[in-house]
Amino acid sequence: MAYSGIGGQAVMEGVMMKYNDTYAVAVRKPDHEIIVEKRVYQGICKGENLRNLIFIRGIINFIESMVLGMSTLTFSASFFEDEEERKEVKTKSSKQEKTEMGFTVAVSIILAVAIFMVLPFYVSLFFQKFIASETVVIIIEGCLRLLIFFGYILLISQMEDIRRVFMYHGAEHKCINCIEQGLDLTVENVKISSREHKRCGTSFLFFVVIISIIATMFIRVDSRLLRLALRIAIIPLIAGISYEIIRFAGRSDHWLVNLFSKPGLWMQKLTTREPDEEMIQVGIASVEAVFDWKSYVEKVRGSETS
Repeated sequence: MAYSGIGGQAVMEGVMMKYNDTYAVAVRKPDHEIIVEKRVYQGICKGENLRNLIFIRGIINFIESMVLGMSTLTFSASFFEDEEERKEVKTKSSKQEKTEMGFTVAVSIILAVAIFMVLPFYVSLFFQKFIASETVVIIIEGCLRLLIFFGYILLISQMEDIRRVFMYHGAEHKCINCIEQGLDLTVENVKISSREHKRCGTSFLFFVVIISIIATMFIRVDSRLLRLALRIAIIPLIAGISYEIIRFAGRSDHWLVNLFSKPGLWMQKLTTREPDEEMIQVGIASVEAVFDWKSYVEKVRGSETS
């Protein structure tokens, strides 16, 4: 499968697609009209050397993805608010919006660290009363982290709104897989394409959890607070490594790479659902706003025949 460079995410009743510095959000409004908004995203870091630095680029990409994700999610949700709420959003200044978005992202990161890093650590301390082996306790901590991760996904997947977001998530993947396989971007071709993709954020988060378990094996200090502080301190490095893994996986079809990608793809069976035709149409509209898929598909077909 060829690498297109296009990525995206599901939003409320829609899909966001991003290619280079341009992104588009396509949303199916309550009256069933598809509205598409196309913008340029400058990012949080302007220096190209820093942006392309291995491991560092993963951290930057993660933060930018969260900021852009929150912004596009807010945009899509605005079409389902009442008139008064919409007026309040319109009256906010750009600076106020950025401040609120930054605060939301910061709170989200803090909550994620608390739930997936701090909570398993303190729960695992309970087992120290009965288990002498520090290695076993660390393994238990890692298993707790995995259970919380799986449990969280299973829990939110029961919500009706989230199930629809997961369907749009499936539409996003299927659209990208369609063109990367060299197929014309039509509803029929998207339908037969896979809803799992190696560059998905779900795979990224899965690798974050797994690598954090491996990394904590090497943190062995007596002080509990220092152990916790070191676990939190290595999170950026873990994010950077995880990004490099899925970045490489998205550019390779080697059997070994595909094998290591399997667990993340299995996880996507929980975070994606099969979309209906209207959802696929929204995904196609978002792709076409930012990406010349026809020229790309011609190149893919040309490389396959040469």
